Amino acid sequence: MNGCETLFGKRGDAVAADNDMQHITVCICTFKRPQLLERLLHELVAQRTNGTFSYSIVVVDNDSGRSAETTVRSFQQSSGLDVQYCIEARQNIALARNRAVEYAKGDFIAFLDDDEFPLNDWLLTLHAACVRYRADGALGPVKPHFEEQSPDWIRRGRLCERTSFSTGTIMRATDSRTGNVLMKREIFDDPQNRFDPQYGRTGGEDVWFFVNVMRKGRVFVWCDEAVAFETVPPERWKASYYIKRFIRIGGLTGEEQRTKGLPGRGLARVIAVFCAYAVLLPFTVFIGKHMFMRYLVKCAYNMAWLSGYFGLVLIRNRDD
Repeated sequence: MNGCETLFGKRGDAVAADNDMQHITVCICTFKRPQLLERLLHELVAQRTNGTFSYSIVVVDNDSGRSAETTVRSFQQSSGLDVQYCIEARQNIALARNRAVEYAKGDFIAFLDDDEFPLNDWLLTLHAACVRYRADGALGPVKPHFEEQSPDWIRRGRLCERTSFSTGTIMRATDSRTGNVLMKREIFDDPQNRFDPQYGRTGGEDVWFFVNVMRKGRVFVWCDEAVAFETVPPERWKASYYIKRFIRIGGLTGEEQRTKGLPGRGLARVIAVFCAYAVLLPFTVFIGKHMFMRYLVKCAYNMAWLSGYFGLVLIRNRDD
C-alpha cells in the first residue's frame, strides 16, 4: 500500500480549526526509528501557537514493513492531534518527502527529520520569520543532542555542528536543507517543485530542491531562534561513520559542481584547502583525537571532492 491513512478523526484544542487562522502541516519522514519518532511526536504536542495558526502532522513511513505504525497509532490516541499516517514502500527519501507534500494541507509545510525534536516555540518563530521578512520560507538551526555516554572527542571536535546565521539572513541553496524548515504550501503548486528521486539514496535531494525553487525567485531566510535538536545515536560514535559521511558528501558535491553546475567553491580553492589541511593534519595528533578527527574529515571531504570532480565518486549511497 502506497496511500495515506487518517488513523483517527479526533482533533485536540492545539489544532482547533479557525477559518481566520493559517494552517501548518508538519511533515515527518521516518525509517525504522520508532523510539526517536515517538519523542519527536510528543515534543510536537507542546508547540506554542499564540493563536496565530493551527497545525497538524503527516508521518510518512518509508518502511514497507510499517515499523512506525504502532507508534503513530498510540500517539494519535493519547494526543488528540490531527495525524495522518502514510506508507511510501519504495525506500527513497525524496519519494517519501513528495508523499508528505501530497497529503499536506493548509498554508505552510514544515519538515523535521525523525531523529530530531524541536523547542516548543519552534513553529511559532519560523512562522514569525516568514511573516516578518515576507519570505517564502524559513530555516532554523539543528544542534546535536548527545547521550551522556557519547565520546568526548565527538563533542569537542564539533563533528556534528552545522553553520548558523543571523536571523533574517537570505539563504543560499547550498546552505539549505529540509531538516528544519517551514515553507509556503503554494511553492508546491508548481508540479516541477518536487524532490528528485535520483538523490533519494545518495542524499542531496533537499539541496537540489532549493537550487530549483531559488532559481525561480523563491526566497528563504534564516531564523536562529527556531532550534531543533538532532540525536547522535551510538552508531554515530565511531570515527568511521564521519570519515565515510564526509567522503560521500565530498565526492557527490565535486561531481555535481562539474557536471550540473552546483554552486560552491571552485577547483583551485578546493585544492588549496586540501593541501592546507593535509599539511596541518599530522600536528593535530599532539593536540588530541578531537582535533585530529576534525582535520581528518576535512581532508577526507576535500580529497573526495577532487576525486568526484574528476569522475570518481568513492561512496555514493547513504547507509544510515
